[in-house]
Amino acid sequence: MNIREQNKKIMLEKKVWAVIGASPNVDKFGYKVWRKLQEHGYEAYPVNPRYEEIEGEKCYKSLKDIPNKPDVIDFVIPASAILEWLPEAKEVGIDYLWCQPGAANEEVVLKAEELGFNIAYNVCVLAELGE
Repeated sequence: MNIREQNKKIMLEKKVWAVIGASPNVDKFGYKVWRKLQEHGYEAYPVNPRYEEIEGEKCYKSLKDIPNKPDVIDFVIPASAILEWLPEAKEVGIDYLWCQPGAANEEVVLKAEELGFNIAYNVCVLAELGE
């Protein structure tokens, strides 16, 4: 089992997640990933500065605002935007990053590893939890 597979397995056992890029649009992956995590018993916090709430739940503008520190961040945003979130993720003390397919690029992976994060990328929560 390679390190990416190990990271993926460890992350799926963690129960508190932040979904950066969560959306109230039920057709978007930001919504589907957040909802799927909840349906599988995860404590999943939607994070998106553009929304106040999603389906009646508070949507957080930053990781610092989340009341229960996430174990894992799931990124459902473009790679260029992920880089902007890494300093805050480090500051909050999050160790695990999950990048949905297409979210990460080589720059994101290298920067995340350089900062000491454990990262899984090009893996889909929906597929892992059974779409």
